[in-house]
Amino acid sequence: MDAVNVMIREKPVVIFSKSSCCMSHSVESLIRGFGANLTVYELDRITNGQQIERALLQLGFRQNLPAVFIGQQLVGNERQVMSLHVQNQLVPLLIQAGAIWMWNK
Repeated sequence: MDAVNVMIREKPVVIFSKSSCCMSHSVESLIRGFGANLTVYELDRITNGQQIERALLQLGFRQNLPAVFIGQQLVGNERQVMSLHVQNQLVPLLIQAGAIWMWNK
C-alpha cells in the first residue's frame, strides 16, 4: 500500500495498467485528450508490478485494470471513468486535481 501511495503522491492523475490492455489505452487517450497531466505505470513492465497489484487489492480495488487515481483518490477502472465523463464530472474532477487548467477568455 505504501508503494502505491508513493507513486500517486503529488501527481494529479495516475493510471496503473498493463501494456496489452486496450481499455487502459482508451482511458489514457480520453484523459490526455483534455490536455491532462498524467502518469501511467504499466505493471507488466516495471519490476515491482506484482507488488503494486497486491497493494491495489489492499486498497479495495477488485476490478480489472486500469486503476485510475485522480487527485490521489481511487476513481476506479474504465467504467467509472467513462461514467464520470458521460455525467460531465470528469473534467471538473481533473481541474480540481490540478491536472488541467481552465480559464475564461
